[in-house]
Amino acid sequence: MRILHTMLRVGDLQRSIDFYTKVMGMTLLRVSENPDYKYTLAFVGYGTNPEHAELELTYNYGVDQYDLGTAYGHIAIGVDNASDACAKVKAAGGNVTREAGPVKGGTSVIAFITDPDGYKVELIERHGDGVKNLEGTAASPKLARMDK
Repeated sequence: MRILHTMLRVGDLQRSIDFYTKVMGMTLLRVSENPDYKYTLAFVGYGTNPEHAELELTYNYGVDQYDLGTAYGHIAIGVDNASDACAKVKAAGGNVTREAGPVKGGTSVIAFITDPDGYKVELIERHGDGVKNLEGTAASPKLARMDK
């Protein structure tokens, strides 16, 4: 078994596609319009199934925001350098909500950013584990990353 995708409901599909592709360096993989059922799906990621998990962005017609509730935590993305990744996110107009630094009670270096719908994205420093950097060049096959 493996994780295929995670679904997030979004209030503005194009805004979310722009964030995940332009700020986070993902690729828009496919879009599925379903007007009879009043929703559109957009899949983004650092690669496609089955080799990589994808992020499904679901837009339900007429819904421009959601109450995130208390159950959602975050999505985690591996990066080579969390400080550099935060700088790239800021330069692309993204919102860094926790600067890079050690996790409380540990040594892993993490940072947090927030997407346009308020979903938290954790950046975890993992040296050399990435498959794609922000510019889209290949690296090693373990984790997706968004920096060089």
